[in-house]
Parts: sequence; structure tokens; C-alpha cells
Amino acid sequence: MNLAQPVFFAFVFLVFALVTYVAIRQLMPTPAERRVEALGTAQAAGGAGASPQLSQLLARWLSPLAKPSLPSEGWEKTPLRVRFYNAGLRSVGAPVVYFGIKTLLTFVLPGLLMLAVTVSGTQFPFAQLLAMVLLMAAIGYYLPNAVLAQMVAHRQRELFEAFPDALDLMRVCVEAGLGMDAAIERVGHEMALESPALSEELHLVSLELRAGASRADALRNLALRVALEDVDAMVAMLVQADRFGTSVAESLRVHAESLRTRRRLIAEEAAAKLPVKLLIPLIFFVFPSLLTVLLGPAAVNVYHTLIPRLAGH
Repeated sequence: MNLAQPVFFAFVFLVFALVTYVAIRQLMPTPAERRVEALGTAQAAGGAGASPQLSQLLARWLSPLAKPSLPSEGWEKTPLRVRFYNAGLRSVGAPVVYFGIKTLLTFVLPGLLMLAVTVSGTQFPFAQLLAMVLLMAAIGYYLPNAVLAQMVAHRQRELFEAFPDALDLMRVCVEAGLGMDAAIERVGHEMALESPALSEELHLVSLELRAGASRADALRNLALRVALEDVDAMVAMLVQADRFGTSVAESLRVHAESLRTRRRLIAEEAAAKLPVKLLIPLIFFVFPSLLTVLLGPAAVNVYHTLIPRLAGH
């Protein structure tokens, strides 16, 4: 009887595990179904057109606030415009929205602070209140800069992770007989599902080549928009291969392998830093809780045993 119970429980567990596995396999979509679904989602998002309309609407509303801060001439040559390209913001109304939000937050956040102080009835010294107002104004002014930097970092991370696969696809296209221009256009089309940002950048390169720009200029503009060292090295390699007539396919293969090696080294570096980063939460959060659970009952027993005896003496 004692042996039959574990066997019965093991049999029930195996049956439920098998049923759960079959149900998950039936409910989860196949890779082909996920690709078709992603393609339909991308087409629906591309045809919606809500984002450009929203950008135009915000630009129209924030245009009076952006005029004092927006440069009147030479805006296309400023480093901030390049940062917009790095973040993927190419809309005409993007600068207006950016500077309008900066101006709006600079005055709205201190106003909200003053309203909160007035409603709460708290009395602050004038110097302290002035410092708080200036701090909120500074936060409102520099908050769009932080958001823009975060957008740039996120886009560059996506491009960095997708570039080795794009180079491999480009190498396969070149070895199959396609020209470099046709290979760039084909890879940009194929990368639309994996990395929309990289697909967009390669599509812009194809448009520049169709417009009559030289391949070297189009690739240099790509490096300027992406602002990644690996892309700069790739552009320099392709320009040199085009100039000196070397094998483009071999150059793409070597550069893709170097990118994967660097990506693996970055992952290993992040894994090596993990134990050091875990020390602070372990010391200040995990160990005190563990010691409290382990030593708490013993301390209570010692207290109830020793304190009456000491009081009796």
C-alpha cells in the first residue's frame, strides 16, 4: 500500500504533464504562423497613419511655445538634428514638438509645485521655495533631453543586434549574383520583421542610390544616421572594397564574424559584472531577512528564558 501511493501519484503527474504539453503545443502558433501574424501587424501599422497625424497635431499646438527656442536658421546642421536622426525622428514637426515640450514643462512643473504648496497650506522659507521652483524648472527643461537619449540608446541597441544578420543576408545576396545596390534593397525588405529600424535605414540608402547619389555618400549618410562604431567600420570597409575592387562577400563575412564576437564579449562582460551588482541587494535585503528568520526564534527563546532568571536574582 505504501509503494502503490507514490506510483499512483507519479502516474497522475505524468498524465497531467503530458496533457499540458500537448495543449501548449496545440495552442502555441508555429513559426510560420507567427511570421504571417507579424507581417499582418506591420502592414496594419504601416497603413494606419496615426503617428504622423498625431505628430502634425502636436506640432500645430506646440508651435507658439517652440518659436522662442527653435533655431531660425541652420537647423539642419546642428548636432541636435543629428540626434533626431539617431533616434529615428525625421518628421518636420519633430523639432517643434521637442522644443515646445521643453518650454511647456519648464513652466508647467514649477506651476504644479506652487499649486501643490498652496493647496496643502505648507509654509516654506522663501529661499527653499525658490530652490524647489528652480529645481522643477530644470527637471522640466532637461527631461526631453533624457527621453531623447533613451530613444537613441534603444534604437542603437536594436541596430547593433540586427546588423550581423543583415550582413550575412547581404553576403548571400552578393554571392548569389546580385549587385551591391540590389543586395541592400533586398536585405532592407527582408529585415522588416526582425528589425524595423534597420529596414528603414537600408530603405533610405536604397532611395538615395535611386536618386543618383554615389554609393559612398549613401553609406556615409547611413553611418551618420546610425552613429555606431561598427556601422562606421562597415561603411569604411565597403567603400574601400568598392574602390580597390576586393571581394565584397569576403569582407562582409569577416565583418559579420567580428560583430558577433564583439556581441558575445559584451554579453560575457555583463555576466561577469552580475555577481558584483548582486552584492548590494544581498547584503542589505536578503541577509537581514534570512538572519531574522533564522535567529529570531532563538532570540525570543533566550529572552523568555534568561530575563525571568535575571529578574529573580
